[in-house]
Amino acid sequence: MSGGTRSYEFARRLVQSGHQVAVIAADPRPLVDGSRDWYVTVEAGVQVHWVPVPYDNAMRPWRRILAFATFLLAACRRAARLPQDVVFATSTPLTVAIPGAWSATRNSVPFVLEVRDLWPTVPIAMGALRSWPSRKVAFLLERWAYGRAAEVIALSPDMANGVRKVRPNASITVIPNAADRDLFGVPSGVDEQLALENSWLAERRLILYAGTFGRVNGVNYLVDVAGAMKDKCPEAVFVLIGGGAEFERVHQRARDLQVLGRNCFIFDRIPKHQIVAWFRRASVVVSTVIDVPELSANSANKVFDGLAAGRPVAVNHGGWIAEALREAGAGLELSRDPAVAADQLATFLSSEERIASASAAARQLAAEDFDRNKLAVSFEAVLTKAVQEAK
Repeated sequence: MSGGTRSYEFARRLVQSGHQVAVIAADPRPLVDGSRDWYVTVEAGVQVHWVPVPYDNAMRPWRRILAFATFLLAACRRAARLPQDVVFATSTPLTVAIPGAWSATRNSVPFVLEVRDLWPTVPIAMGALRSWPSRKVAFLLERWAYGRAAEVIALSPDMANGVRKVRPNASITVIPNAADRDLFGVPSGVDEQLALENSWLAERRLILYAGTFGRVNGVNYLVDVAGAMKDKCPEAVFVLIGGGAEFERVHQRARDLQVLGRNCFIFDRIPKHQIVAWFRRASVVVSTVIDVPELSANSANKVFDGLAAGRPVAVNHGGWIAEALREAGAGLELSRDPAVAADQLATFLSSEERIASASAAARQLAAEDFDRNKLAVSFEAVLTKAVQEAK
């Protein structure tokens, strides 16, 4: 599907290493016949148990909470009945720890928790958890989940530090999102198809955003940057691909600034096997979040997809990703001021030498620090450690 494929990529590599893997997952697509019955598929040797739970980032908060609760209850019943030597749960939301820990307890096996975002720190910072009771419950869940896990996997050093603040003695391994170099780094027929179907790209400099259009992501910022660049750097074109609650607002902002179809093009989400061509065609890949300090700990897929494609990456926030890009020379940190960011991008895109240097650094960073195959070995080692220490 479109979006993050971390769980799929690690699961299929576990199968290749000789393990048996069963995944409990929600099918987020709208119900067709009203059925909420479980069904099972096999994906690359992985047995996937699907429960239909309609979900979309554009849903109102209470609808999203209801979806999380529906999956929680269904997953508790299903997971506990499956054969298992270790249970792995990946969050957010942190409520996924409940069926994971329940299944592990029922079967007397170790429980491993993956933290993909600091929860409830981020929801509180975003204003999603406002009442004292909701925050209290959330903090209790956080403390319980970290304490219940035999091992914790964090997607960034900042997230690991966040876990340590709650559980100082937790056993934590940092395994960030990964660069799929075999997928993003190798040209294919999809590249030729992209060029044929989008002749308007021609020789223009492509600035790519491919991801969620949610409140957290602040994609309107990129539309504002496009507005500031349309005259000073007319050869640059922004392509924004994805979906979410802010999708229509981003469209409207682009219309209001008269950049839509001029130097800003917006497309709905597309599968990963097609998105790779856009990454390879990009001059710069951009990852953005709104100006909330707690969001700088993120480990956005689009950053690593850009590195895997050997493309310079630009972010509009500080934190560990910005530091890694800066140290490697693989990209740039953009100003929060769209006008200043436009100047930064225009200057960067005007230098073939600088683009080439950053591209080479991106490929090297992907190979040395974020290669998916290397990180999969670390992932397997964490699960193996949990099983061995439980014996």
